[in-house]
Amino acid sequence: MNKIRPFHLAFPVRDLEETKKFYTEILDCGIGRSSDKWIDFDFFGHQVVAHLTKGTKNQNETSAVDKKNVPVEHFGIILSMPDWKKLALRLEKKGINFIIKPYVRFKNLPGEQATMFFLDPSGNALEFKAFKSDSEIFKA
Repeated sequence: MNKIRPFHLAFPVRDLEETKKFYTEILDCGIGRSSDKWIDFDFFGHQVVAHLTKGTKNQNETSAVDKKNVPVEHFGIILSMPDWKKLALRLEKKGINFIIKPYVRFKNLPGEQATMFFLDPSGNALEFKAFKSDSEIFKA
């Protein structure tokens, strides 16, 4: 099995300053290189890049998962359960408006996971999840 390498993801944003504030102050991401058109973030050890765009994000399409409407377009990270619980509590205290509030889905089934969904200031949907055991991540 290969050692997991950091992934790279680029996504559109409407305002770099509000994006910087959200990703650094709310999600505690570090900053890498940047310009007046983009910012690199250290997203839990992965490189995500916010690119300034004039377009607007429309998150209307959803898919039913565990009787919840999950945004089809989203990205996020799998945390350890203790880190997920800490983040969920921190986000609740900061008043984040969740699309799907923190909860455990697929309870007592293969792939049981804690999950939560919310939007960044530009409307990009984010999912943070955790499994009881990493062996459950790809369990069918």
